[in-house]
Amino acid sequence: MFCSQCEQTARGQGCEQWGACGKSPEVDALQDLLTHCLRGLGEVALAAHQLGIRSREADVFSCETLFSTLTNVNFDPECFVQYIQRAIALRDDLKAKIQLTGTPVEFTALSSFQPADTLEALVQQGKDIEFEFISSSAKNVDIFSLKLTILYGLKGIAAYAYHAQELGQEDDRVYNFCHEALAALGRQDISLDEWVNMALKLGEINLRVMELLDAGNTSTYGHPVPTSVPLNAKQGKAILISGHDLKHLEELLKQTENTGISIYTHGEMLPAHGYPRLKQQYPHLYGHYGTAWQNQVREFAQFPGPIVMTTNCLMPPHDAYSNRVFTLGPVGWPGLKHLETDDYTSVIQQALELPGFTADGEPRQVLTGFARNAVLSVAGEVIEAVKRGDIRHFFLVGGCDGAKSGRSYYSEFVEKVPQDCVVLTLACGKFRFFDKDLGDIGGIPRLMDVGQCNDAYSAIQIALALANAFNVDVNQLPLSMILSWYEQKAVSILLTLLYLGIQDIRLGPTLPAFISPNVFKLLSEKYNLKPITTPDQDLAACLG
Repeated sequence: MFCSQCEQTARGQGCEQWGACGKSPEVDALQDLLTHCLRGLGEVALAAHQLGIRSREADVFSCETLFSTLTNVNFDPECFVQYIQRAIALRDDLKAKIQLTGTPVEFTALSSFQPADTLEALVQQGKDIEFEFISSSAKNVDIFSLKLTILYGLKGIAAYAYHAQELGQEDDRVYNFCHEALAALGRQDISLDEWVNMALKLGEINLRVMELLDAGNTSTYGHPVPTSVPLNAKQGKAILISGHDLKHLEELLKQTENTGISIYTHGEMLPAHGYPRLKQQYPHLYGHYGTAWQNQVREFAQFPGPIVMTTNCLMPPHDAYSNRVFTLGPVGWPGLKHLETDDYTSVIQQALELPGFTADGEPRQVLTGFARNAVLSVAGEVIEAVKRGDIRHFFLVGGCDGAKSGRSYYSEFVEKVPQDCVVLTLACGKFRFFDKDLGDIGGIPRLMDVGQCNDAYSAIQIALALANAFNVDVNQLPLSMILSWYEQKAVSILLTLLYLGIQDIRLGPTLPAFISPNVFKLLSEKYNLKPITTPDQDLAACLG
């Protein structure tokens, strides 16, 4: 196997024996085979679109299944076998509809690929396809680097598009781009500059996807408002829900009304507490439990109730709690209970059978809900504070957390931010410092949680609004972006920031293994993208 898609990849180069995430070589091969089948489906779907034939099922399926290959989402071989078979069925159905039009269409061998009949043979096909893809692209390492960047960015887009369509927000341009980019990955006639342009186009499409997801969340649950969230346990029965999917959370809340069960969020579900319609309508949405995804082995073992995983990041579960973990949607692990629908009867039954928390914990709380509407509602005060010199600088310190060494940089950086500066944060990287009391500046909190990783859209809108208020370019704002990355949604967000022309981004804790030196040099020269160094050095450089 060879996998370089996450930040924890072996030796900072690529996992070759077993995935650092827990992914087996067998699953890696099946994921590569599925991607190959989605590339063929993409080629046929594009041809069908040109003839006015649309398959929403194929569009949504491509996003769901591409999402399933994202780091720490699905580890179940049987699930990927079913996905592969479905991809071929959808492809052939579209080809048959094209044939009925009588329009001659020439397809490549990609769209005629046939998967094997046994698991063992499918795995071997996946290994062969991976080797062929790497070998055919290795002639130009920089183009290969950009192909991987686009593939990984597509996985991020697919995750957001999957969530957005669940809430009724879709755009055919998003699906068309995904099919187009997937179909292009095997081409050898695209120049380096054209691949760069496609990567930036991916950033543009991801901005649209985040806009769609934002519209879905806010139109359904209201715009987030600053909200205090308990971090301590409350005596009684409990269910823990992790991931990003607010729709699944609401279904769980509906079905647990009047049961006496308290619902706790975990990981990137924390910002759910800021959505007024969730908090007001479901008072048993009680508090937040635990920190970032990489600590779940210890934290899940101690939670006295069932755990629902709606999206990534799922780690290989331990025996101490695996019988209490339920998965949904594209998430999977062999042997874990998978809910095919939003019927939480079995989860609720287990919660009522388990002891729950036997006593209240010592009160602790944290603030969330500082999305764009909340921040921009006090924009006048913020602008005046900047003009008076009370606020000297803004830092966006956000992104993914992870277990690899070097991530203490982010907590140390936030601790050292001067008292006249404000920190905006989002995604699970904030769990390094989310419960720190940094005080306020004239009533404006110095630490504001904007939300989930997809709420980078909110952060972008805040920056654009402030730039407009000061009548300057975004890059002229007293704003620095200090980002951490782990998985592929961070790749798509970085490409969005580059598409918007954002300069001087600092990225860490290490640079992506799939970015070649020449490609990074190109990004450094055009956007001044740079790796993090030390908190002291980077703070000094940002504050000038």
